[in-house]
Amino acid sequence: MEWRGRRESSNIEDQRGSGGGGLGSGGMRIPIRAGGGGIGLIILLGILWIGFGINPMSVIGMDDGTQTTQTTRSSGQGVNGTTDETDDFIAVVLGDTEDVWNRRFQSMGQQYREPKLVLFTDRVSSACGNASSASGPFYCPNDQKLYLDTSFFRQLDSQLGASGDFAQAYVIAHEVGHHVQNMTGILQRTTDMRQRMSETDSNAVSVRVELQADCYAGIWAHDTQQAGLLETGDMEEALNAASKIGDDTLQRRSQGTVVPDSFTHGTSAQRVEWFKRGATTGDMAQCDTLKGQL
Repeated sequence: MEWRGRRESSNIEDQRGSGGGGLGSGGMRIPIRAGGGGIGLIILLGILWIGFGINPMSVIGMDDGTQTTQTTRSSGQGVNGTTDETDDFIAVVLGDTEDVWNRRFQSMGQQYREPKLVLFTDRVSSACGNASSASGPFYCPNDQKLYLDTSFFRQLDSQLGASGDFAQAYVIAHEVGHHVQNMTGILQRTTDMRQRMSETDSNAVSVRVELQADCYAGIWAHDTQQAGLLETGDMEEALNAASKIGDDTLQRRSQGTVVPDSFTHGTSAQRVEWFKRGATTGDMAQCDTLKGQL
């Protein structure tokens, strides 16, 4: 992906080194491992909540009041004045998502509210509760912020075999996809619906929500490609990442068996299919994974 020297988002808060609370419930996350026990509330425990599951409790504010120091990144500058390319890359990707979704919401006669992206180390406190790095990247609808410990990118590469800068960009774009869902009211409606369902049915709705976020990530990839900013192999990197984090692949990797009723993010084939659909068509109407559900 061609990103160096391009516009960087200013919607980044640096909370690294500021501490935070312990692990709590919250937002949409990305799983690295599929756990074997407790098949209901936490099926994909481990570092990779890249699937970004949705907890019905995520809409309930659970901030414990922990104070953290925040540094807001200015456009064109490294976080805390550093020249860390990972920081710069994240800021450019977030800026790209802002450009894409601002244009698309404007074309629909709506205003897009740009989310903040919080960089943290080890643990963080959000309006959806406390979380640790083991939870992976997540989106909190209560404060409309994305949370990311950049060490996750190393785990994505070394532990899951999803390498490349566009695999990392896909992670950010997926979380932004949840923000788009929040802006359109889908998150609230599906969360309300899931609270009235059985665990199995609730998981099935969660899968649909996650696949739509994958499709929206594909929409971003489509527009980025149309702008001539992708390099050879970029799309393949994103598709490979999507295939590595399917529920079936993660469960087979961690426990040797697959439990379909426990899926909360979709199979590898489904995640690839919906990302590809968004990337190929560039049409938000083609991302209606919840047709007939709402």
